[in-house]
Amino acid sequence: MLVDSHCHLNFPELSQNIEAVRTAMVESQVGHALCVSVTLDKVHEVLALAEAYDNFYASVGVHPDYEDIEEPTVEVLVKLAEHAKVVAIGETGLDYFRLTGDLAWQRERFRTHIRAAIIANKPLIIHTRSAAEDTIRIMREERAELVGGVMHCFTESLEVALQAIELGFYISFSGIVTFKNAGQLKEVAKAIPLNRILVETDSPYLAPIPFRGKTNQPAYVRYTALEIAQLRGIELEEVMQATTDNFFRLFADAVPCN
Repeated sequence: MLVDSHCHLNFPELSQNIEAVRTAMVESQVGHALCVSVTLDKVHEVLALAEAYDNFYASVGVHPDYEDIEEPTVEVLVKLAEHAKVVAIGETGLDYFRLTGDLAWQRERFRTHIRAAIIANKPLIIHTRSAAEDTIRIMREERAELVGGVMHCFTESLEVALQAIELGFYISFSGIVTFKNAGQLKEVAKAIPLNRILVETDSPYLAPIPFRGKTNQPAYVRYTALEIAQLRGIELEEVMQATTDNFFRLFADAVPCN
């Protein structure tokens, strides 16, 4: 069995065909999915999906790319995290690729999420792009190691991966690792301990080869797992078992179901 550790099933590309998405998951041996929040105004959609299906879980948080929206507070995040199907805080983090200028607000939002995660005792889902140095620095300053979490859709160097692992974080690979031009990322997937790897789709985005350019879905996480198995010279089943075990070890509030 596989777990899609990060997807956005409330986005219209997937929510309008949720039963077909679920059928495809079964056919590809994807047993569970974590539906990740990106804004507070849509968190009810994420929670509704987790409530409707035993094998779906939810997170609560505000993505760093969104400006001029309802800003999360520690109190709001902690309250939302009390929901029985919420297993994580995020996604949160820093993104200096899409946004420029004074991004102090982004760093403060990130700190808010870490502080909420510590109070709620929930792991973090962290997004970082072109901001690795500040991301790791803030994680250390705010003591993110107290709760751990996952560096989602990882695209950074091996050095950054090892620093995150030292802080108790897992490294999650998306379909990007299947791309031909992802040489550095493939090396990371080969080098880090298998017991620190998760797999994800980040669907509806970043479909792996052979579906690149199409709408992604949780069933396609199998292709990411297969790529990691091939890179490491091991069987797909070993990656499936390890990444599933890792998911339920990290997200302790997620309850495996048949």
